[in-house]
Amino acid sequence: MELIIRAVDVGFGNTKFVTGIGGGRASDIRCASFPSRAYPSPRDPSKALGSEGRKTFAIPIGGLYYEVGPDVMLAADAFRATEIHGDYIETPQYLALARGALRMMKVDTIDLLVVGLPVAVFAAKKAALEKLMTGRHDVGGGKTVVVHKALAMAQPNGALIDYATQHDKVEAMEHEQSLVIDPGSRTFDWLVARGMKLSYKQSYSVDRGVSNILQLVADDISQEIGQPYTNLDSIDWALRNGKTLTVYQRQYNPARMRPMVEIIAKDAVAAMMRRIGGAFNVQHVILVGGGAFLFKKAVKQAFSTHQILEVKEPMFANVRGYQIAGANYAHTALTSASRQRAAASEGEGA
Repeated sequence: MELIIRAVDVGFGNTKFVTGIGGGRASDIRCASFPSRAYPSPRDPSKALGSEGRKTFAIPIGGLYYEVGPDVMLAADAFRATEIHGDYIETPQYLALARGALRMMKVDTIDLLVVGLPVAVFAAKKAALEKLMTGRHDVGGGKTVVVHKALAMAQPNGALIDYATQHDKVEAMEHEQSLVIDPGSRTFDWLVARGMKLSYKQSYSVDRGVSNILQLVADDISQEIGQPYTNLDSIDWALRNGKTLTVYQRQYNPARMRPMVEIIAKDAVAAMMRRIGGAFNVQHVILVGGGAFLFKKAVKQAFSTHQILEVKEPMFANVRGYQIAGANYAHTALTSASRQRAAASEGEGA
């Protein structure tokens, strides 16, 4: 029987996950996402007036219901609280988002679930996250998903595997040094590897992500209008699409903050350069992540003699790589274990 392998990457900005595999190739991995927002309620919000038709799920955790899903912003109130800190995986919001992704995968059982962590907390949080995601999960609506085994990876490691697989360079890169740069919502992550083997001492992450840039622009808008402006999602949309914002029927152009945005990006890249040392040993500089567009200029300035490599749909690079790594792991370790169990049971029967 074919093993069911899935991957999920609960980020501070978006929750990305694998919904299925086509022909087995990396290009056939189907992915989806929803905002990393989980709104608690003492009652099941799916039964409340006005919730009909919106694509969200009520995930029960600790006596509360956390509403998550693609239409979660329709459940939002004026206060936009997010769990952006190093202990993110220990919050009920994290678990609700992960279980929301499990619900949307539309499977009852997962043999191997691959999940990700920022580089800076990977060693400290790996075992705890694998334990959290293993077992039976109540995903709401009377449904459960059983995860038999969970495997945690450093987030940019997934992007490295995705890039090498997409370009058929796994063997070619075996003795070459790669740098994967992954600007996320909260953290700016990077990973140094020779082939697919990580150099943990050179890899790290700093708290200089997209959220810092969005808050910077929000503070400037607040000063202009004379009161707090908190709609960070609108700022994110405007920056990504090169559009202006309408605030109190007046136009605000986030581009005016570009010099300040570039300072944040340069700070993050400078922290990375101090950690990795000289760039002359790096053969591949791979830029991924949903915040890549805000940090691309600073990365190009730091690696002016390099070609900056990118992947298709960079937001899903990590989760696609998780899926590929999970499939490779499963067909060795898990298949071998199942054969040993089968042989043991046959021996008992004899």
